[in-house]
Amino acid sequence: MVIIIKREADAAQVENLKALLRSKNIDPVVTKGERQTIIGCVGDLSHLDTGVIEALDVVESVQRIQEPYKAANRKFHPEDTVVDCSGVKIGGGHFGVIAGPCSVESEEQLVGIAQAVKAAGATMLRGGAFKPRTSPYAFQGLGAEGLRLLSLAKKETGLPIVTELMDFKDIELFNDVDVIQIGARNMQNFNLLKEVGSYTKKPILLKRGMSATLKELLMSAEYVMASGNPNVMLCERGIRTFETALRNTLDLGVVPLLHRMSHLPVVVDPSHATGYAYMVDPVAVAAAAIGADGLIIEVHNDPPHAKCDGAQSQTPDMFAKTMERINKIRSAL
Repeated sequence: MVIIIKREADAAQVENLKALLRSKNIDPVVTKGERQTIIGCVGDLSHLDTGVIEALDVVESVQRIQEPYKAANRKFHPEDTVVDCSGVKIGGGHFGVIAGPCSVESEEQLVGIAQAVKAAGATMLRGGAFKPRTSPYAFQGLGAEGLRLLSLAKKETGLPIVTELMDFKDIELFNDVDVIQIGARNMQNFNLLKEVGSYTKKPILLKRGMSATLKELLMSAEYVMASGNPNVMLCERGIRTFETALRNTLDLGVVPLLHRMSHLPVVVDPSHATGYAYMVDPVAVAAAAIGADGLIIEVHNDPPHAKCDGAQSQTPDMFAKTMERINKIRSAL
């Protein structure tokens, strides 16, 4: 439920309304937009008499939210959310590009790639320290050593770090991480979502599950937000369908659709969506053109010898050309 406040209402009236809601065990979330102020109500509303609320002098109207996701809903928060990733803003007109290798392999590899992507215009550095792999025999990442190398690359370049958390027991190792990624396989790991949401206010990059609907993606975001962390970014990385020519099926139409459904920023991952480096450039440009708030792109200095996902990784030169095209598209828009 959202309560729309009258324009002429003063601060004392709004505070009194918030106190009334809290007395009924409802958490009021105030959003001040350019044209109106609304109060989103989080909690059990079954015992709340909306007629009493609507009759208050301070209230313009009361609207019920029918969708099961409340905090992530555009109706709850009409203005775009801007997520601050250690100084890099995403959403509400702010565009960010996260780039780096699929997995951290060595200091030389990571620092070299970090310097190259920053020079090309990337605003954040990605790199996997803990890697979820289909095969138990595949490279699983360097773990804590990988996080140390990411921190080193951050000191060298100033780029905020984006990396995946697979198990909450590792959360204390993530003190120097700026954005915590929840991967596609963990999108519906509800215990992990609740633990992360209650433990930290760091931005969360939530990837869409391989077979997840948009409603399920938003409900997963709701778990994080309802636990106390409002700083969530949605990541579209394609879903698994009957088509086998591509690694995944990416429907860019979900970008404007998610923007209509939710106020959260939408990031597109063209690397996992396609599975081929030559396709990353056109898909990244298309995502920027259709209104994505950011991109996450895999870049490797030696893709044929990458320990994972080499086929979908751009070289630094390819990434630089993609960034040139993205900047032209964004300037034209």
